[in-house]
Formats: sequence, C-alpha cells, structure tokens
Amino acid sequence: MATRVLRPGSRAVLTSLGGQPWRPLACWPALRSALPKLDGRRRSSQLPPGPQGAERLTSVSTEKRRATNSSPKTNFEAHKNREDVKEVVDVSDGTSGYKVLSTSSSLSFYHSDGRAAGKRGFALSNTWLRDNCRCPKCVNQETMQKSFNIFASPLPTPPAQEVQIEQRGIRVTWTHELHESFYDWAFIRHYLDNIARALPSKNRQLWGAEIKENPPTVTFAEVMDSESGVAKMTGLIRKFGLVFVNDTPFDDSIHTKKLLERIGPIRETHYGGFYDFIPDMAKADTAYTNIALAAHTDTTYFTDPAGLQAFHLLSHTPSPGEPDATGGESLLVDGFNAAEKLRESDRALFYELANRGLPWHASGNEGVTITPDQLYSVIELENDRETVQKIRWNNDDRGAFTGAHHISTKDTDRHGLNVLVLPLPKKSSPARQMLWYNAASKWEQILRGKELEYWFQLKPGTIVIFDNHRVLHGRSAFTGLRRICGGYISMDDFVSRWRNTNLPREEVLAQVIG
Repeated sequence: MATRVLRPGSRAVLTSLGGQPWRPLACWPALRSALPKLDGRRRSSQLPPGPQGAERLTSVSTEKRRATNSSPKTNFEAHKNREDVKEVVDVSDGTSGYKVLSTSSSLSFYHSDGRAAGKRGFALSNTWLRDNCRCPKCVNQETMQKSFNIFASPLPTPPAQEVQIEQRGIRVTWTHELHESFYDWAFIRHYLDNIARALPSKNRQLWGAEIKENPPTVTFAEVMDSESGVAKMTGLIRKFGLVFVNDTPFDDSIHTKKLLERIGPIRETHYGGFYDFIPDMAKADTAYTNIALAAHTDTTYFTDPAGLQAFHLLSHTPSPGEPDATGGESLLVDGFNAAEKLRESDRALFYELANRGLPWHASGNEGVTITPDQLYSVIELENDRETVQKIRWNNDDRGAFTGAHHISTKDTDRHGLNVLVLPLPKKSSPARQMLWYNAASKWEQILRGKELEYWFQLKPGTIVIFDNHRVLHGRSAFTGLRRICGGYISMDDFVSRWRNTNLPREEVLAQVIG
C-alpha cells in the first residue's frame, strides 16, 4: 500500500492513501531504508512500499541530483550575466584556480572551469566575511579571541569597495571602514564545504575480539619522556578507543597519576579525583565490590559523561584465610562497532535507541543524587544523524522508562534535509514501551556476542586507558583483594591534547576557528 509522507512542520496525522490511520511502527523499516535517499526538495506523493519504493526513490533522487549538478544555478557563466552581479578582478592571471562573482550582499566562488567551489554551497555573505576576518586587528593573535564586534554597526554589512582575486586567496576592502581583509583559499574551501568544527573521524577503526592479537600499546617511558609519545598514545585512543601503557612502575600509584596528567587534569566527581581503592564498598557503587559487571559505560548520569577512564591493577592478593586470588578478568567492547552491528541488523531498532531519551541517575551515596540535565539516548549521533558520536549505557543506572520522549521528532538525510516528521507521542503505551525494550534487548545481545568481547587480565605494570564515550567495560567476579588506581579525564581535555600533539598548530586553529 502506498503511503503519504508529510512535509516538515505538518501537524496532520499520517494516513495511508486509503484514508486509514497510518501505523509508523509497522512501516518504519521500509520507510527508513528509503527516506535517506530523498533530496529534500521534492517528494513523491505515492511511494511503493518496501524495497520497490526504496529503489524508485533512489533512482529519482539520483536523477534529480544529476540535474541539479548541471543546472545553470551553479554555473558561473549563467550567474555572471545577471544584472546585479559583477565579476571580481583576477590579479593572479588565472593561477589561483578560482573565479569569484560579487553582489551587493555576497561573494560567490567557482572553480576556474565554472563549477561551484563548495560541496555544500558556493556563496558567503558580506556580513559573514567581515565577521570572520582573521587579521590582527580583528582577532587577538595571543588569545585567538575576537577583537572586532560585527554587531557594533548596523546589519547587513555594506557592499565591499574593492575585491580582487590573488594567487593565495581573495582580498576585500570594506566600504565604510576601509578595512582590508584577506581570506586564503583553504579558509574559503573550509567553510564552503561546511566542515567548520568537524573532527577527523574516518580514521577510527572498529574492532572486536580479534584486537586481542595486537592491542594498541605504548610504553610508560615513551609517554613521560616526549611529546611524540603523548601523540602516539592519544592517537591510538582516538583511533581504537583504547591503549595499554606497559612498563609502568607500580610501587606507588603516583606514577599512574603523573602519566594521566600527561593527557590532561584528572576530573573530579562525587567519587573524588584520582582513585586508589580496594573492594570495600567505601562508595555505594558496584565497582567497589567483587561481583561480575556487565559491559557498561561510566557516569551515564552526568550531563557530560567522563571522557577517558583508566585502570591500573597495583596488586591482587588472597583475602585472609584464602589460598588464592582468582578471577577478575577485564572486558572491553567497542560500542561504536556494536552500534553499527545493530544498524545493519535492524535500522528501526537502531534509531529507537538513538531517538529515545532515557532517565539516568546516581543515588546510592547519602547526600548525592545526580541526574543529567535532560533525558539522553543510548546511542547519540552527530549532527548528520548518521555518525555515532557517543554511547551511554549502564543498565544498573537506568531509571524508569515510559516511552513517551523523543530526542527529536525530525529525521534527516545525510545532507541535513528534513525528510520526515514523526508524530511525537503525547502518551506512553505498551506498544511504545515494548519497541524500546526490544531494541535494548537486541543491543544487549550484540554487546554479549563473543565476537565483540575482548577479555584480558589486568596486571601490575600495565595501565589500560579507554574512551568512555565509545568503549564499554566490565569484569568477571573475583576473589581476594584487588587494589586498583586510575581516574577520569574530560573529553574536551583529551581532544585538545590529541589535536595539539598530532596536528600542526595552524591546522588545529583552522579546524576550530578558521
């Protein structure tokens, strides 16, 4: 049966073409596979259900994109002939590789063959350009903070008095101030491609149990003796979500603390800062026991969960009267890999965990009750609504769930275009609740799959550091007394350290501020 897709913002009830109420849960898998193919500009009013609909949408979308790419709207010659457009003077004699058109309100950028220069657009407004001048008068070169306030003058910014193309970039002289701004081509490309603050993520490598054969490793001396050692360590964490630091002194926990501080400051929580503990229930948390713990992430109840987490087993000795100290194997699971496995097996269940907010809490210690500022989903996605950004999962710290809260009622395709608006349920229902429970059950099955579980034995002298936004950890039950030290580091501090040890300063600043 064909279905009708609502335009964004519509408040109407979704119905089939036959007039009967549409049941989104039943249709969601087929619709979900089809909708990301829409280009957001026009939508078919009658879509065949299932794979046929997806194929038709894919075909139509591809044809439209091809037509758009060859459209005069992105053609330099067609734009050049408009009355309100002027071609910018090129003093580079064509060596820049770019052509630019100027209007009273913006500049449009093209390759020398006339193609639009950007992946996401080809024009920047005068106001935006003036606001983002990076010269020493507009940006304090010591603090990298703005010195120029775009809002001190009426908007929009008046037309430029003079614009010229140079080999390295484009130079603009602004009319009222006679201020001169220069924008190099890398800067222009950066923003036309709409990647202003994007972090490189394609170098991340998913893993499963096979990582046991060659786990990412550095030595204590490497990290403590050089910045290149810190770069290697943070690079491995960024790529795999974990690293082992071998040959660490274990006579005193201070060595572990100093190593962690090579990344950033230890994060303080209600558990304290740097921890050094045995299973004595000094804090009301199962981590302070000797029972088995399933794969989980820590501090799900924080608005900003801990970024990195570290463990160093300093000793494991028999309890008084016991002959041996046994058990206590450690478990790591790549949550990003688990999320992709879920998406591959059932997209509807994947997006249920990505779109449904849950309550989390820490309430075991007297005088402490921590909950995040809002409900957060198990799988958090980046702005493109496709790339997995964060895993938040600890069944022990999960509050009561009713099923009535969506993270967002809008779904988007890879270009950020709205392709469907789902009705936000005003009330919970058993069916709504069971959809989430089914998704969570499938998620747990994947996490417990032998192909994803990496088991190993902690030992004195080896620190394990992992990305708590990505890697879930657990352990088997144990006997005896284990003394473990470690700490949390915020994700912001880690990312800053990773960037500044692995990338040139100029590239870091280009990523962050242009």
